[in-house]
Amino acid sequence: MGTRDDATTPAPDPEVLRAAVEASGEAIMITSAELDEPGPRIEYVNPAFTRMTGYEAHEVLGRTPRLLQGPGTDRAVLDRMRSALAAGEAFQAEAVNYRKDGTSYVVEWLITPVRETDGRITRWVSAQRDVTERHAYEERQALMVRELHHRVKNTLATVQAVLNATVRSSLSIPEFTRALSGRIASLARTHALITEDLAQAASFDGLLRAELEPYDERRRLTLEGPKVVLPSELAVPVGMALHELTTNALRHGSLADPNGRLHVTWWVEDGSAGRALRWDWAEHDGPPAEHPTREGFGHRLLNKVLAAQTGADVDVAFETDGLRVSIRMPLPGSAA
Repeated sequence: MGTRDDATTPAPDPEVLRAAVEASGEAIMITSAELDEPGPRIEYVNPAFTRMTGYEAHEVLGRTPRLLQGPGTDRAVLDRMRSALAAGEAFQAEAVNYRKDGTSYVVEWLITPVRETDGRITRWVSAQRDVTERHAYEERQALMVRELHHRVKNTLATVQAVLNATVRSSLSIPEFTRALSGRIASLARTHALITEDLAQAASFDGLLRAELEPYDERRRLTLEGPKVVLPSELAVPVGMALHELTTNALRHGSLADPNGRLHVTWWVEDGSAGRALRWDWAEHDGPPAEHPTREGFGHRLLNKVLAAQTGADVDVAFETDGLRVSIRMPLPGSAA
């Protein structure tokens, strides 16, 4: 059994300690002990401090760390720091600082006292790191959580509205089950597209293809238009409208006929009323489009819901070889 070595371990060589601090990835600042202006005075900064702030060592030595403060620095944080240091305590917090070029960053400090054997504080050592990116990430996460709560609330309201409307427009239980299942599945596809996007948006092209691509086995579809991104508040009603148009085409329109074709074109229009998404749904070579004998959910969705939720103008024409739908929908930021 070995014996414990009670020999005193020698203190590290000062040059070794200095080399370790110089190589540190965290900014290190050493200041004098006095807290009142013009102190404390900076006595040492390492290369990481220069990388973080843009100040070379010779530009800050002898000056006060207050040179890093600016209009965005929280005075309350500085007051708490002063109180802690005056009491001889270590202090840890975050605040806005400013680089040499005037740009701001969020710094996390840990300030600790250096004491003599009699307890007297002779210096302060501050370890600092730039946490700006972490703050931005946390803010994005908080924004996404708020957006998610808002969207879940809206989704539940939409599901309730879809359920009630499907009940009113269905003539039988099987018809109700089929229609409701299809609408909920369409809503789920739209939300999947929105969730996959960091901006919580979906492209018109993506919504269209999510509904139609499963039925393009004989290349009967022509989809033409630029990429247009829709925020979630527009993507949901547009996705529902496209689902109803697709379902109608499959049951009664051009996609129900082996020779039928569907041509969808869209473009962005700039006018005196602002920017708008224009899209045309044109069915060809299918059975004649007949006026509905009753107002079903799809008809109400196009003429009432889509108009109410997106401000869209909807024009529906029942032609001899298929349905024609033309829609003008204001885009965010437009005056329409």
